[in-house]
Amino acid sequence: MAICTAAANLRRRGSDEFHGYEMAKTLGDAADTRLLTAYGTLYRALGRLEKMGLVQSRWEDPAVPARENRPGRRLYTLTALGEAAAEEARRAQKAVTQKRPRRRLAPA
Repeated sequence: MAICTAAANLRRRGSDEFHGYEMAKTLGDAADTRLLTAYGTLYRALGRLEKMGLVQSRWEDPAVPARENRPGRRLYTLTALGEAAAEEARRAQKAVTQKRPRRRLAPA
C-alpha cells in the first residue's frame, strides 16, 4: 500500500506517470518504507501490484531515451482501483493514529 499511497501523492503533485527510480526516491523519503527501496524489491512489488490491477505499466517511447542517451524506462500509472486502495489505506492509518492515546511524560 505504500507504493499506491506514494503514487497517489505523486499524482496530486501533477505527475500521473512514474518510473521505478522516481518511486524509490519518493519511498526513501518516508521513514517506514526503506525496505522497498532495495534493488529489485520495488520492481517485484510493482509487478505484483500490476497483476492485482492497482497499477498499469508501459515502456516509454524509444525515441526519448535514444535522444537523452540513456536506457528506456518502464512507466507506471496508478489505476482507479489503486487510487481507491491508497485512499482506504490513508483512512485506516488516520483512524489508527487518532485512536492512539497520548503518552504523558512521567514526572522526574
